Parts: sequence; structure tokens; C-alpha cells
Amino acid sequence: MENKAHALAAGAFVLVVSALLALLAIWLTRDSTQRDLYELSTPQTISGLQPQSAVRYRGVPVGKVELIGFDAKVKGNVLIRVSIDRAAPVTKSTFATVAYQGVTGLGFIQLDSNDAAAERLVPNDEDPPRIPLKPGTLDKLLKQTEVIFNQAEQVSTRLNKLLSDENQQAVSTAVIQLSETASSLNRVAKGLEPTVATLPALSRDTHETVQSVKAAADEVRTTARRLNEKGGPLDKLSQGGTALAAGVQTFSAATLPKLGEVADETARAMRQLRRTVNAVDENPQALIFGNGPSVPGPGEAGFSATGEKK
Repeated sequence: MENKAHALAAGAFVLVVSALLALLAIWLTRDSTQRDLYELSTPQTISGLQPQSAVRYRGVPVGKVELIGFDAKVKGNVLIRVSIDRAAPVTKSTFATVAYQGVTGLGFIQLDSNDAAAERLVPNDEDPPRIPLKPGTLDKLLKQTEVIFNQAEQVSTRLNKLLSDENQQAVSTAVIQLSETASSLNRVAKGLEPTVATLPALSRDTHETVQSVKAAADEVRTTARRLNEKGGPLDKLSQGGTALAAGVQTFSAATLPKLGEVADETARAMRQLRRTVNAVDENPQALIFGNGPSVPGPGEAGFSATGEKK
């Protein structure tokens, strides 16, 4: 009986301890964080992503993957349902990508946002709102790899065409022609050696000419500076021009009117002298007898051949 009592006590103790350990584990692993459900739909391959995979917002853990399946709304798309901490800044500009951890290759959802000031995405557990899923780094790399392979194939095809027998023959011909051209240039260079030998003397003459031109330019600048100095020839010429202009103005105002009067008097005197000369020419005896009646001419009444008056 005593042995049975000890065994019963030991069993009860083990049960109590096991229950306490279970309660302690539950208490330690309890999660009181409030999460909201969101969905991601994509036609891309999401290998490496599993339920319970982490969801991170710019590297900070904010939730986990709840479900991976097929999208009933978009045929052929993969549906990913995630739960995200309510405190995470999920806005209408938030987008997701599938990233991978180091060497393990395990995938996780990486969240990011283009505009931190955008309006918050309102959660609804009955009809979870959707966050756009963009191609990740690996997907972009795979697409670029395909492009690179296509370009490498094109380069290989072009190299095969470039290294064809016809092109090799053409390259050989070009090398031979280049060698002949080099020989011709060598002969021309040898023929120019006498001319090149005279270049130092020509260079010295050119240098002397440049020095002479430079000295002449300095003299011209000095002369120009002296001409433009205050009190110099140009200044004096300017002052003389001003005085001449004043004299011309005075001459025009005072002397020219008097000269005009003298010219008018002279013109009147010349007209009178012209009339006198015309009168003497018509009647020369007027110089002796004065201005009398004119002698009748042939055909006029009282005309006499002897010049006597009748």
C-alpha cells in the first residue's frame, strides 16, 4: 500500500509540473499583438516562400504569412494572405516584394512605401485589402539573365560571321596593304629629311620676326597711349576743333550777313556797268557829245549817207 501511495504522489507531482511547464510555455509564447489581414496577388513564381514566413517593413519584422494558395478573383494568380501589425505604417502607396535570406534561400515578404505621407490602407478582415506585389531582385535578375543570354547568342553569331574565311582573307589583304603603306611613308620620310634639316633656321627666322612684330606692337600701343593722354595731340586737336567751331559760328552770325549786303551792292553796280557798256556800244559818240537823239539808220526817216541830220 505504501509503495502505491508513493507512486501516486510521484505521478501527481509529474502531472502538476508538466501542467505548470505548459502554462509557462503558453505564457512565454503568447502573442498579444493586434494584426490586420492583407492579401497579395501575383502571376510570378514565389518559390522559397512558405506559410509562417516573415513579413518585414523596410527590414523591421511586422507580421507573417498566413496562407498561400490560388487567387479566386484572378485566374492563374497566386494569392498570399499576410497578417501585419496594426502599428505598421501600411498606406495606399505601400508595395511588396519577395526577398530571400542569405545562403538559406528562405523567402520573406518585404514591404516598402513610395510616399510616407500617403493615406493609410484601411484593413478589413472579411475582405482584406490588397497590396501590390512587384518583381523582386531575383525576378529582375532572372529576366536580365535571359536578355544577357540572348545578347550573348547574337554576339556569338556575329563573331562567327566576322571570323569567316572571306573576312579572314580580307583582313590579311588589309594587313599587307598597311605594310606597303608603311614602307611608302618611310620612303617619304627619308625624302623629307633635307627639308626637315632646314626647319631650325626657319624657326629662328620666324622667332626673330615674331619678336620684331611684338616690338612694333609695343611701340604702337605706346604711341596710342601718348596720343590719348590728357593734353596730348588728340586732346589739343579736339580743343582746336571746338575753337574752330566757335569761330565758324561767330563768322556765320556776324560776318556772313555783311558779306551778303556787299554782294548785293556789287551785283547792282555790275548791272549798272553792264547797261552803261551796252549804251556806249550802241552810241559811241555819246562819250563825246553826250546822250542826244540817235542818228537815223538806213531806211529810217532823215537818214543821210554823210551822217548829216536833215
